[in-house]
Amino acid sequence: MTDSVQVELDGDALVAAGAAHFVRIVVAAQRARGSASVVLTGGGTGIGLLKLVRESPGEIDWSRLDVFWGDERFVPVGDPERNELQAREALLDHVPVDRARVHPVATSDGEYPDPVEAAAEYAAAVHAHLAEHGAFDLHLLGMGGEGHINSLFPHTDAVREQHDLVVAVTASPKPPPVRVTLTLPAIRRARHVVLVVGGAAKADAVAAALAGAEPAEIPAAGAIGAESTLWLLDRDAAAKLA
Repeated sequence: MTDSVQVELDGDALVAAGAAHFVRIVVAAQRARGSASVVLTGGGTGIGLLKLVRESPGEIDWSRLDVFWGDERFVPVGDPERNELQAREALLDHVPVDRARVHPVATSDGEYPDPVEAAAEYAAAVHAHLAEHGAFDLHLLGMGGEGHINSLFPHTDAVREQHDLVVAVTASPKPPPVRVTLTLPAIRRARHVVLVVGGAAKADAVAAALAGAEPAEIPAAGAIGAESTLWLLDRDAAAKLA
């Protein structure tokens, strides 16, 4: 499948475009199948995108939306590092989502204090959803300067995983070191993958990924949607594309 690339003027335009794609994909999925599912990403761009969705939700029926996370920092409940907490503050606490359809990763001080057990618990929720619905509708991704997505870093066991949909990461090169992440096989179970990437520091990795780098080298190169893959970039991130 060929990647599509959309280049925006700057960071603000990038976030606005990401929010628009979020709304478009969710609304289309709900019209086609009655419900929709999204896998969220963290970081400044990902959370900024959610704030804009909150302000301009379009025709989203929040009661018919399943929410997952691409990865989570394995820290205590209430820790500001948690992607879940940031997403709730930006969006989920302000819209009428069905709590039963929001699927966070366990916290380190909760029922599953071992990250491997937490990954297994999260995997059960992921498998149950996919068994019922066939795929996620949208997987949002940010990307690090070295090409990492979710908590899949270059040259790690997690990015090389070919079977499990969820794994624990116990030595992340970026703190905090312990995380739970969806893998490349899980990302490929999304109908639509949208990578939202901004900044000159990421231009080399963007160019390498789009040129066909090996995912073990540039994990973002392995992010492929079943129906579409969109690279949403600002001009700085796109600066080294041919």
